[in-house]
Amino acid sequence: MNGPPFYVFGRGVCAVIARVFWRLEVHGREHVPLRGGLIVACNHRSYVDPVALGVALPRPISYMAKVELFRIPVLGPVIGALNAYPVDRGKSDVAAIKTSVRHLRDGEAIGIFPEGTRTLTGEARGHTGVALLASLSGAPVLPAFVNGGERAKQLGKVQVAFGEPLHYKGASGGKASRQDLANWTDEIMGRIRALGERLGAN
Repeated sequence: MNGPPFYVFGRGVCAVIARVFWRLEVHGREHVPLRGGLIVACNHRSYVDPVALGVALPRPISYMAKVELFRIPVLGPVIGALNAYPVDRGKSDVAAIKTSVRHLRDGEAIGIFPEGTRTLTGEARGHTGVALLASLSGAPVLPAFVNGGERAKQLGKVQVAFGEPLHYKGASGGKASRQDLANWTDEIMGRIRALGERLGAN
């Protein structure tokens, strides 16, 4: 696992915790492209999800994190060292989009939770940010599902599943329309939910 030293160290610590206490299971790791820009789109049930996803993915990953977290003493510098970068969820954050596209064009992987917030039902409609980034960067989208993160405090088993990468195919001859992005977002969310069904998520 390559990456900044602090990231490698932090991931190693989290990997021990995940495997010993959460009995982490990973399915579909063979679907993960090991090189090139990659958008990992995952469900979001608990605060454990980014940790479990980062441990399960066999390559470094960066996350958008709400800007408020970077203002918290100690936590802000730590999540920054772990490849997180700020996004203002209260408005269209052009800077965060540009940063994300730059990461992807540099061949990095970024993790996004399309639901935008934690939800146990998994029925929330995904935001179109994932589809927008895919259309702007040309990076594939890897659907992922974390199951059991909400039970991690009780030392319940945590599972992570990856599906086959999806490549954006919008309307030819111009930039993606809102409807194009909405339709593809629905497809991505459908693939994520299908992974949850395979894991028996409820």
